Amino acid sequence: MYRIPLLASLFAIAFMLTAAPAGEKKKDDGYVSIFNGKNFDGWHVSAKTGHSSKSGKKSGGRWFIENGAIHGSQDIPANGGIVITDKKYKNFEVVLEMNNDFTLDSGLFLRSTEDGKCYQAMIDYHSKGNLMGIYGEGIGGQPHVRNFDFLDKVTDIKENDKTPFKLPISPKDWPTFWKHGEWNELKARIEGNPPKITTWIKGVKFMEYQDDKKRLDDEGGIALQVHGGGDFTKDFVRYRNIRVKVLD
Repeated sequence: MYRIPLLASLFAIAFMLTAAPAGEKKKDDGYVSIFNGKNFDGWHVSAKTGHSSKSGKKSGGRWFIENGAIHGSQDIPANGGIVITDKKYKNFEVVLEMNNDFTLDSGLFLRSTEDGKCYQAMIDYHSKGNLMGIYGEGIGGQPHVRNFDFLDKVTDIKENDKTPFKLPISPKDWPTFWKHGEWNELKARIEGNPPKITTWIKGVKFMEYQDDKKRLDDEGGIALQVHGGGDFTKDFVRYRNIRVKVLD
């Protein structure tokens, strides 16, 4: 009788035990979590931005973790700052979930320096603010492109037709698209230098911008901001499920 060698038999058994059913693939989207939901491993607070000196106190604001999310606020009136990754990134996508109070000026910083110079994917979550427009933070406010503005209520937005990238949804559809008080996904991509920057809200592309000038180094940190000025000690930004896909 012909006998299958023992090693071949073991390989065959291992394949049958581990093979996925037909049509089923292991999900691997290339994203890596950079926030563990428990502590600030891989992150640190910087008090070197201009937002940390409004009151004369340089603490970087108040940052803590609760229910698996980063919470940020001013620690005393007018005093904000950023929490920034220890690691620097060059070409990448970053995605997170946000559930902020509709009062605070925040931001997702791309290629940020320790003193907060960056390309900002805007999270100006307040009246006259914007989500996922592009702003040159600490570099002269250039570029500054946005395709909508919040009105007095979080449910009401007005289209800004001065940008070449048009608003992808109708303002009347905004209340059903964006769910205040719930976790909503934001994503940004930066590549090249001068960079091309693309942003999404809940999977819908909201901005695509190609800069024409090199304004920053090729790499920098990823940061979250609490804006300085005013008194927002009782209002909070909240971020969770922060993931990065390196594009190099």
